[in-house]
Amino acid sequence: MVRVCDLVTFFVHARDGESISMTESWLARFPDLAALPAEDRRLLSERALRITLPAGTTIFAPGITAENFILVLDGTVRVQQVSPGGREIVLYRVTGGETCVMTTACLLSGKAVSAEGIAETDVHAVALPKAAFETALARSPGFRRLVFADYSHRISDLMHVVEEVAFERLDKRLAQRLLDLAGPDGAVRATHQHLASELGTAREVVGRQLKEMERRGWLDRARGRIELKALPRLKALADAE
Repeated sequence: MVRVCDLVTFFVHARDGESISMTESWLARFPDLAALPAEDRRLLSERALRITLPAGTTIFAPGITAENFILVLDGTVRVQQVSPGGREIVLYRVTGGETCVMTTACLLSGKAVSAEGIAETDVHAVALPKAAFETALARSPGFRRLVFADYSHRISDLMHVVEEVAFERLDKRLAQRLLDLAGPDGAVRATHQHLASELGTAREVVGRQLKEMERRGWLDRARGRIELKALPRLKALADAE
């Protein structure tokens, strides 16, 4: 199995991965693919490359051209947009059993990537070279269903992100994110910058919102850690119309 340190290079030229034999079970992670006729499964298995993406590595970045269709087996990839001024917004995450629709969009359109993909954890994935992707797309209804179902799902996710950023109150969204990130001990281990990226706003804005919640006695702040104290109040805010 190849481990790639410069994943932008991998993204363009995934030539050195380990080919996966047809007997491998990775297709079972994708029910539509596991149900394909034997000939189509053979095409995918014989052309696919198995890869390991180290946590924290940039997998793709704006301006890079996709040469592979990526199917994630295990782990999490964060896809985000970064403004010229450095402001970040998380668009969606890709986890085990899902495909990366950013690479799909690039393969279908022939255009370069417009967002950034970061491995949040060690990621085990399968890369299908562009030629094999195009062949499978043309001849396999099951493969097309997988590709376009995932594409449709992600478009819905992105529309939800747009609606939240454009129309939802920031304090409500922040309360919901804090509740989502809280551990069993009621602590959120996240920086202001991390929360700002998740919510598509500036770190300073998140800081002001947290300061106000602390003033109300809803939480306590420490470096890289937020202790939630008034869960019912936060939940009421998160559920507010």
